[in-house]
Amino acid sequence: MVEHSALPVAEVKAELFKSLAHPARIRVLELLSHEERSAGELADALGAEPSHLSQHLRVLRKAGVVSTRREGTTIVYSLRDPRMEQILTIARAMIVANLRHDQALLTSLEGGGR
Repeated sequence: MVEHSALPVAEVKAELFKSLAHPARIRVLELLSHEERSAGELADALGAEPSHLSQHLRVLRKAGVVSTRREGTTIVYSLRDPRMEQILTIARAMIVANLRHDQALLTSLEGGGR
């Protein structure tokens, strides 16, 4: 049974993960983990339409994942918390581990294992 007071925390966590649940947003975060970038630089790097990218950046800002600052007429984006890079690194490691496990299982099956 879930403790009642833990539900709001779980909901906030779920909202965070929902904000990450699009490949374009993951790529934005990966790019920002290396350096801050303007919306135009992000659009160029992703090959994305600025209007679509703007929607993704809005989701990430609303979730508190990215922050902005103004440089003249340009808005520059950065990771709000550098620990986001750790989340991305851990996710990649988990995917690699799962693929290795699946490859080992496939190899076993192809070799006549049960």
